[in-house]
Amino acid sequence: MQFCFESSILLICFAMTQISNRQLFFSNLGQTSGFPMGLEIERTEGIYLYGPDGKKYIDLISGIAVSSLGHQHPRIIKAVEDQVKRHMHVMVYGEFVQSPQVQLAKALADTLPEKLSRVFFVNSGSEAIEGAMKLAKRFTGRYKFIAFRNAYHGATHGALSLNYDEHFKQAFMPLLPGIDFLDLGNISQLEVIDETIAAVVIEPVQGEAGVRIAEKTFYQKLQQKCIETGTLLIADEIQTGFGRTGTFWAFEQFGFVPDILTTAKAMGGGMPLGAFISSEEIMKSLQTNPVLGHITTFGGHPVSCAASLAALNELQESGIYKLASKKADLFKSLLVHEKIREIRNLGLMMAVQFDSFEIVEKIINKSMEAGIITDWFLHCDSAIRIAPPLIITEEQIKESCRILLSVLDEC
Repeated sequence: MQFCFESSILLICFAMTQISNRQLFFSNLGQTSGFPMGLEIERTEGIYLYGPDGKKYIDLISGIAVSSLGHQHPRIIKAVEDQVKRHMHVMVYGEFVQSPQVQLAKALADTLPEKLSRVFFVNSGSEAIEGAMKLAKRFTGRYKFIAFRNAYHGATHGALSLNYDEHFKQAFMPLLPGIDFLDLGNISQLEVIDETIAAVVIEPVQGEAGVRIAEKTFYQKLQQKCIETGTLLIADEIQTGFGRTGTFWAFEQFGFVPDILTTAKAMGGGMPLGAFISSEEIMKSLQTNPVLGHITTFGGHPVSCAASLAALNELQESGIYKLASKKADLFKSLLVHEKIREIRNLGLMMAVQFDSFEIVEKIINKSMEAGIITDWFLHCDSAIRIAPPLIITEEQIKESCRILLSVLDEC
């Protein structure tokens, strides 16, 4: 009987090993849609992802603007390994002095104008937006916000309230009250900003809208109006930060300085990390009335901070992000096809416009078959996203474009 029981256990364990990861993906993971890409990845290196069968894929979206230095960057891997050997989580954020946090906060402040000197670490972009909203309300004593049509700021309740598209919001109503939306670039509409508004939240480059940018004058007029009314200006650099657009921060190209800056995605160097950054005067308002006005258990996890500091130092020392515009120009010169209607970009944050989602869906699927990973935009499903690791070489760009043009011919 004992032998039979043990044999049965072994047979069950053997049977379980035969269940593929793909089957487990669909049976045990919560799904975000009914049509996930479902591509299984076993390992990565540089700009490439590899499946279990060894098939190689060029990652043209960097995990949605995350892996700016590519995958498995040796400097980041070493920083993570070294920190894991020292310690991982030791205390909730803000209580203990931890070297990775304080060194990263100083390095971030050094990339920014003097007034943006206080960094509050969180875990993600949505959390950074939530923290920035709470900070704006606490500092100003106001509760109203202004955002922009076609904006995307995250999926938690406060961040979702700032998103424009009702399709993604209607199932979760009611959301936060007191939020109005303006058209990006419409200077005349700035007159609605008054002394009742806590903050205006803006993406310097609208990401999920399909890479949309206003004229430089608009951002400057917006800041002027905020100063006049005591309204805080929050810049969402969750996608644009850490060199994606050709400068370390996108706002540098538009002649304004935000009161609060949010960042995440590429910040973590592949690890989960986000932050909202402001002045000492504004940030200290979270310390009292009530004390612990904003708290997080895992925000600024030491391993994530170590990875982020390594990524930041590598970007700064190599200056590779400064080549983003030149590399984007190469993409644009090569991606010439009758099906392409327009290519919009700021640095290596690019949108390739087509006529419809039907075409885009075919391109995404056929590209994956051909070894290229791309994607669409939440609020612009008729364009494909190109946001490769900043380390992509000219030869890799040429190879990517050759494959994409071949896919377009098939479609």
